[in-house]
Amino acid sequence: MSAEPRINDRIRVPEVRLVGPSGEQVGIVPLAKALELAQEYDLDLVEVAATARPPVCKLMDYGKFKYESAMKAREARKNQAHTVIKEMKLRPKIDPHDYDTKKGHVVRFLKQGDKVKITIMFRGREQSRPELGFRLLQRLASDVEDLGFIESNPKQDGRNMIMVLGPHKKKTEAMAEAREAQAARKAERQGTNDAASEGDTAEAPAAAAEAPADTPSEA
Repeated sequence: MSAEPRINDRIRVPEVRLVGPSGEQVGIVPLAKALELAQEYDLDLVEVAATARPPVCKLMDYGKFKYESAMKAREARKNQAHTVIKEMKLRPKIDPHDYDTKKGHVVRFLKQGDKVKITIMFRGREQSRPELGFRLLQRLASDVEDLGFIESNPKQDGRNMIMVLGPHKKKTEAMAEAREAQAARKAERQGTNDAASEGDTAEAPAAAAEAPADTPSEA
């Protein structure tokens, strides 16, 4: 079945509850009268509530309505936030520099509103020291607690230990802040360029004024 509403002569009921172009309630009128009004206003008669008794119809420009609805749906899809789970792998005896680098990535992911799956990989004899991985995960969670929280507590999974961090900030909020920051940077660059242009313009007359006059030639 088509999801499109019935319009104009496709509507097959004796009477309808009519809504005017501006949303005003016209009342229950015969279908023929509603179609006559639609023709008079150069609009379409669109069935907006088929299950009502009688069905509710509205006078509107259906082509324009479909276009605006499509644009709204497109904008909604554009701004839709998709939750992403990033993954970061660490060794239980990671050196301080590598730890700081990995932590930086986790911070960036959380700021973007994404979840982060932290995996501690054990090798050889390290498997007999699971407390090393647990302490490392607890340390990382503590270091980023301003940005995220432990959504899934550390648990052993074969040779790995896994923990999931969730962001405090929603994805939609992170996206909005990123757009605002980008707009601010763009405005700042534009302001800097405008100031530089004004400076060049002001320096030109000054340079001309400072230039020495030509020495008159001797007769």
